[in-house]
Amino acid sequence: MKGRIAVAAGDGIGPEVMREARAVLDAIAARFGHSFEYVDIDAGGAALDKYGIPLPAEALETARACDALLLSAVGGPRWDTLPGRLRPEQALLGLRAGLGAYANLRPARLMPPLRAACPLKDEVLCASNPQGTPAFDILFVRELTGGIYFGERGREGNRAFDTESYTWDEIERILRVGFEAAKARSKKVTVVDKANILESSRLWREAAEAVAKDFPDINLDFLYVDNAAMQLVRAPGRFDVVVTSNLFGDILSDEAAALTGSIGMLPSASLGAGAGMYEPVHGSAPDIAGQDAANPLGMILSAAMLLRHSFHLEREARAVEDAAAAVLEAGFRTPDLCRGAPGERPVGTRAMGAAVREAL
Repeated sequence: MKGRIAVAAGDGIGPEVMREARAVLDAIAARFGHSFEYVDIDAGGAALDKYGIPLPAEALETARACDALLLSAVGGPRWDTLPGRLRPEQALLGLRAGLGAYANLRPARLMPPLRAACPLKDEVLCASNPQGTPAFDILFVRELTGGIYFGERGREGNRAFDTESYTWDEIERILRVGFEAAKARSKKVTVVDKANILESSRLWREAAEAVAKDFPDINLDFLYVDNAAMQLVRAPGRFDVVVTSNLFGDILSDEAAALTGSIGMLPSASLGAGAGMYEPVHGSAPDIAGQDAANPLGMILSAAMLLRHSFHLEREARAVEDAAAAVLEAGFRTPDLCRGAPGERPVGTRAMGAAVREAL
């Protein structure tokens, strides 16, 4: 097949990890006989430096015209003093809204080779895992184009406000993504909210109970967000698919990332009406930019999700994921994963990417 991919390399470590992801996609193309065309766009701080705005209209139109968007991290302290409408992160919100990408899939799985990097004790991991092993495998399904991040906001004198607002349709469509995902997993959906306080969360519960009637084989439960945050560190194995709002999903998936060994490991896919958008969960980490120290696996695994969801190349996606697992099993570790355990082989960004391509 032939695929056209918009690429936003981003800021900080973004260009470094993006380089490795593109090289892995090229290796997949060579192995399986595909052809990928890359179209570079500017977004975030890189766009601010060139054009004075975080997301030029041309960049969004280019992304819309491609089959998928591969995006690295944006932002950094050099732009922190800008007004909110000009912050690099506004590029993310603009791309999500512009592409209609309302469903954010964030898998958080503890891979066996990284057990030493997980801060939880074996008895905690084993007690909550149905298999009784020190592991967990969670899929966060985060609503991405509504809620407080897109609600009315402003300043009035010494008062500032941000508004949480959801419609039934916005909630229902993300719930259905979560329930469909659960059908191929352990058939359990946990909806995380704050229904004891927030009216919007009470609407989430009503919608979830209505949608659940169409999925009688799926077990549905609810957790308040503060309890969910606690359960993630007390019993992560109890979760399978977690469906939640934009704000809560952002926070909880980052918490879960720390349990996998490093936030540098986690990929994500943002899906909806238009081209899929794929990016690692981690930030731009400007403190290590240019030092060959960044973990490229989150970016590489995001490329695997692109292969799966936008191009429907399951075999190729699994090949990338298996290669990443193989290099970890062989002991390769970027600095964020090094724990001084026996058999570790410390490497930099380039060497980790090369190891994945060799495993392919």
